[in-house]
Amino acid sequence: MKSLFKLLGVGIFVPLFILSACSRESGSDIDSDTSDTDVDADIVLETTGVSDDEVVFGTHTDLSGPISIYGTESVNGVRMRFDEANEQGGVHGRTIRFIAEDSQYSPQESIRAANKLIHRDKIFAMLLALGTPNNLNVMDEQFKAGIPNLFPLTGSIQMAEPYRKLMFTARGIYYDEIRTAVKYFVEEKGRTAPCVAYIDNDYGQEVYEAVVDQTEEMEIEIVAYAAHERTETEFTATVLRFKEAGCDFVLMGTVVIDTLGILGAAREIGWDSVDWVGSNAAGGNVVAEHPSGAGEGMYTLSHMTRIYPDTEENEDAVRWFEQYEERFNRVPDVGAMEGYRGADLVVKALEIAGRELTREKFIEALESFSDYTDPWGYKLSFSSDNHNGLKVTGLSQVQNGRWIPLDQTISLEK
Repeated sequence: MKSLFKLLGVGIFVPLFILSACSRESGSDIDSDTSDTDVDADIVLETTGVSDDEVVFGTHTDLSGPISIYGTESVNGVRMRFDEANEQGGVHGRTIRFIAEDSQYSPQESIRAANKLIHRDKIFAMLLALGTPNNLNVMDEQFKAGIPNLFPLTGSIQMAEPYRKLMFTARGIYYDEIRTAVKYFVEEKGRTAPCVAYIDNDYGQEVYEAVVDQTEEMEIEIVAYAAHERTETEFTATVLRFKEAGCDFVLMGTVVIDTLGILGAAREIGWDSVDWVGSNAAGGNVVAEHPSGAGEGMYTLSHMTRIYPDTEENEDAVRWFEQYEERFNRVPDVGAMEGYRGADLVVKALEIAGRELTREKFIEALESFSDYTDPWGYKLSFSSDNHNGLKVTGLSQVQNGRWIPLDQTISLEK
């Protein structure tokens, strides 16, 4: 695993942006009571984060922890788009300021960061906060303060359901993706013995529950499952148990380090008669490109696939790729694309909302995007009663060190 940590820990560039000091001051825990949050009333609270010459957005994300590759890239993407807008004079005379707090993928650190962003920095909205448990630990206090949660970097179903006025998502929902994956691999590939490997947190539990619900509906049994801590790196025992149980496909509620750890353990014992299937959270560059080749053959269901300039036909996408690479001295992955797209949606919504900016006007502007197409050709659609912008996902596979979209396009509409 040494090469894996070397790959993840070196060369991740965090640009010069407004990054508040990660102080360790004690503060009151964010209230986790979700029972009676009146989100429609929340948005009439005083609009914070807006002055005559500035509007302020913030995020809590992983900049130094186990999935910092996603947090750093998404922040880079946001900064790239906001800087473009600011270089043109901002939006309606206001520059856009972005404050990024390092959560290290720790829910407790997200609580600390969110308290600072909401109560001290007084942000206008939270943008691209990373992690399922991280978002769930802060959203209700955030909503009580009237702060929208925009396009979080998690596909948890709780980012889309139940509907909340202050909540917008632009990702595939893990639960829907994994249920679809089970159905596809059973019906189309003839698999009969599923296993599940997942992080022991809200994200992993959602993946596990999706497999349970789909297998029960199809009247097949899960032959083995295993949960692990988010920082775990040794998976040989888990993989051996899966092999002995006779798994022929494994659904993975994993992210980066654990994905490669599991695939690497399977490679070491020579187990290649099994399909490995992840959610969109496992679809990063590092999984496909790791020098060990551990990711070869892995599948994910994903709402977006990274750009390969030598095969990409969209000239605008190639131009964006080259600009990002020149600025940050690294190739952009999906996280950077999501960051740029989220910031682009914000800029366009600010333009529509006008000079007399309020959160109500901003939300109405986002809801007006019934047919938004991002710079890479992916579509999103929002409305006043549906803030889940993504309607389709696709199956991808690692082939020769690249994520390759397969022909299957899957509707996520219910």
